[in-house]
Amino acid sequence: MGESITEGTIINWLIAEGDSFDEGDIILEVATDKVDNEVPAPAAGTLIKTMFQAKDVVPVGEVMAILEVSEEVKSSNKKNVVKSDNEEPQKNKKEVKRPKPVQAALSSTSFSTSNSNTFFSPLIIKIAKEHHISFEELARIPATGNEGRLRKSDVFQYIDEGRPYKFAQPVAEKDPTAYRIPQLNFDKGKGKVIEMDRMRQMIADHMVYSKHTSPHVTAYVEADMTNMVNWRNANKGSFQEKHGERLTFTPLFVEAVAKAVKDFPNINASVDGNNIIVKEDINIGMATALPSGNLIVPVVKNADTKNLEEIASNVNELAGKARENKLAGDDIKGSTFTISNVGTFGSVMGTPIINQPEVAILALGIIKKRPEVITTEKGDEIAIRSMMYLSLSFDHRVVDGFLGGSFVRRVADYFEQFDTNRTI
Repeated sequence: MGESITEGTIINWLIAEGDSFDEGDIILEVATDKVDNEVPAPAAGTLIKTMFQAKDVVPVGEVMAILEVSEEVKSSNKKNVVKSDNEEPQKNKKEVKRPKPVQAALSSTSFSTSNSNTFFSPLIIKIAKEHHISFEELARIPATGNEGRLRKSDVFQYIDEGRPYKFAQPVAEKDPTAYRIPQLNFDKGKGKVIEMDRMRQMIADHMVYSKHTSPHVTAYVEADMTNMVNWRNANKGSFQEKHGERLTFTPLFVEAVAKAVKDFPNINASVDGNNIIVKEDINIGMATALPSGNLIVPVVKNADTKNLEEIASNVNELAGKARENKLAGDDIKGSTFTISNVGTFGSVMGTPIINQPEVAILALGIIKKRPEVITTEKGDEIAIRSMMYLSLSFDHRVVDGFLGGSFVRRVADYFEQFDTNRTI
């Protein structure tokens, strides 16, 4: 499921204990971040025992289930036994049944405690990290375990109830001026109730976590895209004929953004407590809509080291996988800076939410023709130009206005100064 995956969550078992199955039947589904994976049976047989339940987080290498293979498989394996030079075949020896373990691998992250008076198991900590639940919020969840300890069922029930204590604040009883969250009874009205799917819940949690973590500031610039638009329109046919790849605007955007990130490396960072980690690799994430309407961010790795043909190949491959729901764990790992092409949906501009743990995200608006005043050898003239707004949301904890404004301006400069004589 990917080299960077070290743990994961069981979504559900499709085969019950005692049930038989054929080779290739899907035994269970597991989740890695936003990617769901099906685990097929390695051979025909019977499911003897499951070692974990739905919603359990399982580390890589753990035995997830005990399977007993069928007699046909045993007979086939028996014919392929390799014997040593000093050993004669044991034709009459009874074969010992050996259950075969099935293993799966997914991803993990660290989560440190700040409340030494409260005990939380490693599993509870992993679930809390996955759903961005703070220790203060965990401490408010009613516990049903021994000695008042929190169980995973308590946490999932709390999540299913909508996390009612999510924004509760401690209030001093003797402080009459302290702010208290009002108890509001919202009028939900009438209509169709649609339960969020697992991915939508993860997106919601991630967005709330990002806004809660990073003080967002947004800077805007406008870019004249005429040179890039004209070159792309003139060369997209020959580019596909020569390289076998469609030339959309996205590879051109990724190329220019990667160059600007290289010029301003502090925008390619993340925050770890009081430390700023400036990343060596420049991996550009592309916010992409799935057929379900949910959002995912496949990543063009080391974009600054690739030529346009290689970037276009990566972009087209990732976009195709996203449309077919075939993105693997490694396809969405390692992003250091994200772009969101909101212009694809007709938006003039956007104020995107930072893709944690990054410190900035760039939104690219629709490219639109309009009359603009330009300076020529004859003086100021009005001409039809292809214009686009760029908006950069950045984490004001570590990115100030100078860095944020300079970076987004540099991206716009690369767009405007596009070489129209460039060969493919």
